Amino acid sequence: QLAESGGGSVQAGGSLRLSCVASGYTYYSVNCLAWFRQVPGKEREAVATIDIDGTAQYTDSVQGRFTISRDNAKTTLYLQMDSLKPEDTGMYYCAAARKKKAIMSPDWYSYWGQGTQVTVSS
Repeated sequence: QLAESGGGSVQAGGSLRLSCVASGYTYYSVNCLAWFRQVPGKEREAVATIDIDGTAQYTDSVQGRFTISRDNAKTTLYLQMDSLKPEDTGMYYCAAARKKKAIMSPDWYSYWGQGTQVTVSS
């Protein structure tokens, strides 16, 4: 199971830190992790991914503002979001897959959390 937390409402330019705790069978089965976001009427898009070795990749719109990290000892995935913009608003989901290499496609991931809402006002 994956459980996200840390969402909320913030003004543009502010920061939020999302967390995703993996538990049970999920943690021991996964290698790569990712954060996705979705707004009503649009497809779920990848924000950032991280491989088992810590290699990270980001979608262009968040490069330099967001940082993905993982703490394997705490079975937790993080997303530090700085300099937030209104277009960052959406439901944020963490995802996990057994594959070792992460890619930016939702079809790659087998495990999903319930999501945490992020709202950025101008």
